[in-house]
Amino acid sequence: QVQLVESGGGLVQPGGSLRLSCGASGSISSIYRMGWYRQAPGKQRELVATISTTTGTTNYADSVKGRFTISRDTAKNTAYLQMNSLKPEDTAVYYCKAFRNGYDVWGQGTQVTVSS
Repeated sequence: QVQLVESGGGLVQPGGSLRLSCGASGSISSIYRMGWYRQAPGKQRELVATISTTTGTTNYADSVKGRFTISRDTAKNTAYLQMNSLKPEDTAVYYCKAFRNGYDVWGQGTQVTVSS
């Protein structure tokens, strides 16, 4: 079993920054990649960024490249998403995902609202 707990969402003005955290517990040795996804109202959930837990290799959606940075702290079993230069279109519920050998696990989601 793996549990994920996200934090760090909130309301921010356009151009501002937020950092999301995703803490993993349980059978963390089964996790080989962590990711962040988001879902805006009326839209499908979409990939934002992922990172390998072993090599640190990352990939990003084109819409966030150059603005968002995914990272991980293996000692703390935590993944982060640093979001800079936020835009209103970044408003969504952000979900953390653990890619596992077996079934993947999702966090409960954290709301990010970008508005003036």
